[in-house]
Amino acid sequence: MKQEYKALLNNKTWDLVPLPKDRQAMGCKWAFKIKENVDGIVNMFKVRLVAKGFHQVASSDFNETFSSVIKPITIKLIITLSFTNKWDLFQLDVNNAFLNGHLEETIYMQHP
Repeated sequence: MKQEYKALLNNKTWDLVPLPKDRQAMGCKWAFKIKENVDGIVNMFKVRLVAKGFHQVASSDFNETFSSVIKPITIKLIITLSFTNKWDLFQLDVNNAFLNGHLEETIYMQHP
């Protein structure tokens, strides 16, 4: 948690501001995950801070939603191209990744 929190601070993910009287701050929570090897041995513990988005109000807190996940067909395409062109494939685990998108809306969230 300390490492994730430090990364959030270093990336200037938020600004601490007073909550306006006409707004309600959504909560947040730490989501924990245990990553295991194929044989079931614990490989690493992961944690991320997530907003409790189910408290958001449409058009007040957001206008649209987007999830940056890769589609299975894209993975199949990459594997096919790699096999066809005899490319090497490597797997990596990104410790802390941030999208380059910027929110246009102002979101108020409780501090973790």
